[in-house]
This record gives sequence, structure tokens and C-alpha cells, in this order.
Amino acid sequence: MTKTLLSLSTNEFIAGIESVASKFDSATYPQENLPSDDWALLVGSGVLLPTLPREYGGRDSHVEMCRVVETLSEWHLPLGMFTTIVTGVALRPIALYATEEAKREVLPLFAGSDPMIAGFASTEPGCGSAMSGMTTTWEEVDGGYRIRGRKHWQAFSFSAHWWLVSAKNDDNGREYGYFIVKRSEGFRTAERYEPLGLKVIDYGLNDIDAVVPAYRRIPTGGGRNLRPMVEMLMASRAMMAAMGCGFLRRISREAHSYADGRQIGPAPLSAIRFARYRLAAIDSSYTICEALNHHLRTRLNMKADMLGSFPAVQAIKTVATERMLGAAHHYQQLVGGEGYRCGSPTNISAQAFLDARVFTIFDGTNDLLSQQLAEYCLARLEGRPLSAFLAEWPLTGPGVQAYRPDLRFLDRDLKQEHLVLAGRAIGYLFAMTEVMRWAAETGADPERVRTAIAFLKHDITGVASEFALADTGVVGDDEVASPPANTVISRSIPAGPAM
Repeated sequence: MTKTLLSLSTNEFIAGIESVASKFDSATYPQENLPSDDWALLVGSGVLLPTLPREYGGRDSHVEMCRVVETLSEWHLPLGMFTTIVTGVALRPIALYATEEAKREVLPLFAGSDPMIAGFASTEPGCGSAMSGMTTTWEEVDGGYRIRGRKHWQAFSFSAHWWLVSAKNDDNGREYGYFIVKRSEGFRTAERYEPLGLKVIDYGLNDIDAVVPAYRRIPTGGGRNLRPMVEMLMASRAMMAAMGCGFLRRISREAHSYADGRQIGPAPLSAIRFARYRLAAIDSSYTICEALNHHLRTRLNMKADMLGSFPAVQAIKTVATERMLGAAHHYQQLVGGEGYRCGSPTNISAQAFLDARVFTIFDGTNDLLSQQLAEYCLARLEGRPLSAFLAEWPLTGPGVQAYRPDLRFLDRDLKQEHLVLAGRAIGYLFAMTEVMRWAAETGADPERVRTAIAFLKHDITGVASEFALADTGVVGDDEVASPPANTVISRSIPAGPAM
């Protein structure tokens, strides 16, 4: 079977994924942890192959990685996330950075039809996004390394066979390490968690006390900072564009179908003007994610180091996930009370909202990533006002120059709350530029473009209003000393020129 899959064209390969993905329609598929037999069906269709190098039995394709996740997410958003975690979060760093001995041991296991699962263990009970606060440690022992600690909220907490684990060593100054661990070597689930959505993925609390051979440490060139981890998370954050594109294609289609078929007196729901406004908001979110997905496919490369794409990835993740959640909310409002009913025969809005909700939190909260995006830009101003930088920066300049949004509200000392808000505005400017680029390169419908840009301009105006609101004193006075304005606070901002 695998040899046959390797010989297919990309379109033939994706068509095969589509035929299997349709069996997992979120309208009917049980909301429970994915059974091993069902994962075996997906693995047998080839969902892992684009991630794997050809020498280890894979198809080795960045574009196919994106298209697989987009296809799965249209039928079942959590399955798109499930596959992204195994491929983009766990297997990708192994394929790119692990020793050859580790690659030979691990990667061929995922090239067959066995339902193998791999995860990334990073977040801990005492530290969420601030990974410098991790307590899991590594130490050298005879023949390898011993890793001890506690992790939680790991996808596949009690089902993954292999783990990529982050740990620290403070013996000679802080040094971070990343290790490939087999569950049977000392990875134990202490408690199961019950998430609100994403029911196909199991989560929990894990204790680790494992000894791994030396070759299973991933070389990171010293490990004195967290930049290797930032790079390892780039692919999954970027893949939010593919998930959003597939998910919102379906939400748009089903919202229109429901609104056209639901009679309100003598006319359908879609005849009500504010219902049409909600439909336009959903459609614009789909357009924006389609443009972001185009950037993912054509401008990024998950088969190489992605740290140079840091600002684009931060913007993609925050804007795409915000759009997913916003559109799901509009869909639920259109459906009304029936939209609060899981398993409704008329719509999937209740489950769609539950599943979309977590995306603005996982893989780094949007507030944190927005702040980091603003800090990235502030570190590269070279004496210019932020608005002037954004008008010239290739990632935002085309949108600023074409639509002339008033960005003067950004040209001030930025406290921490302003950094988060500014990062959101920068993300919208990036999205405007990408909608323009997507339209030029694909010949997209001008009306779709016009509507998407109108919503993005409104979002930027909304950020300006929030700046003004923050200045009214709603945040309150600091009781403790805070960093000076315009200070780069985050430790994981790549250095160097603007990208």
C-alpha cells in the first residue's frame, strides 16, 4: 500500500485522503478519543507521509502537508489538529534536526500502516507559555541522559508511543535540551484531563523519569536559549492557516445553507439584513484564511528551518485562529437555540464553536504572540515611528500603501497592554497584504477581496479604539515597577534585520 501511495501524483494522493476523511464527518462522528483502528485508517491513507523524508519512506512535501491538514479540517477540525501535532510538532523536528541514528530508529515506524502516534511534551503545571520556568531536568548518565519532571496538556498524553521532550540543566548555567523518548522508557500518565472541545485528542498530566541513549538528544548548538523550541513550534502555528481554510470553507457553506433553508415568516433567514451581515463576516474570515493559507503554501517551507519566518507565522496564527473562532460564533448566532445543541440534525455550530475556541490559546496564547510580534517590529525601527516602519516593511507595506489606514495611534510609548494591541493591528495589516497578494496571484473574486479588506480595516480601527479605552484608566495604576515603554520583554524574539 505504501509503495502505491508514494507513486501517486499530489492531486491523486489528496483525493485519497479526502475519501477517507469524509468518514470522519464531525456532524456524525462520535465526540470521543480517536480509536486506534480509526487512526490506522487515516495512517493507511498516507496522512503522515508528506512529513517523512523519502529515504525513510515518505513523500517529503511541504505543500502536501498543508493540503492534508486542510482536507481533514474541512471534515473534522480536531482531526486536522491531531495530524498537525503528530507531523508538524513531533515528527518534523526529528526529520530536520535529529541524529541519523535517531532518524533511522524512529521515522520508518511512521511510514507504514501501523497507527503510530508521536507528541511534544513541553508545557508544565508551573509554566504555560513561559517555558523558561520549566522544572523538568536532564542530566548526563552512563550511555545517555536521564530526564525527570512533570508535563501536562500534552496532546496524546496517554496514547503517544514516542515523545519529543524539552528539559533543562542548570549545572553550568542554563542549558536546554530536547530528547526523543519512548513511552516505555519512563513516560507515565498520572491523570486524564477532560477538554471542552477537540474530543478526539487525549490530554492529561504526565510524569517522566526516563533514561535515553545519547544519540536521541537533538543537537541544538548549545541550547542556552529557547530559540530551538520557538522554531519547533513554527510549523504548527503556521498550519493554523490550513486548518482555518478547510474549517471555514465548511462553516461558510453550511451557514449559507442553513440561512437559506430556515424560514422566518414568509422569507428565509438569509433575507434578514443582519443575518446577511453575519454571513458576510463568515465569508470574509474564510477569504482571509484562504489568503493566509496561500502564503503558507507558497512562501513558507516546513521542510527547512522556519525561524526566519517568525513574524509571518505569529501573524498567521493569531489572525487565522481569531477568524476561526469569530466565524464559529457568527454561525452559532445564526442558528439560534438549535446552535447550542451538540449533535443537532440541522447544523454543527455547537461543536464547531467548542472546537474552534481553544485555537486562540494553544500553541501560545494570541495575546502573547501578538505582543511578541509588536516587540519584533519595535526592535527594528531604527529611529522611525512604528507607523512608518509598517508602511515600508514588506510584510505590511503593500497593504498600508494601498488602503492608507490611519496608524498614528501606534506612534507613542507602548506599555505592555499596548504591545498586545499593536501586535493585533500588525497581524491585520499582514493579512491585508496577503489578501492582496492572493488575489493578484490567483485571480480571486474582487468582491470577496473588497469585503475581506473592509472587515480588516474595521478591525484596525477597533484596535485604535481599544488604545483610547486603555488610556481612560481601565487598566489601573501599577503597584509594582514595570518595564519602560517600548521595552522588548519576551526572550524568544529572533535577533537580526527585519524579515
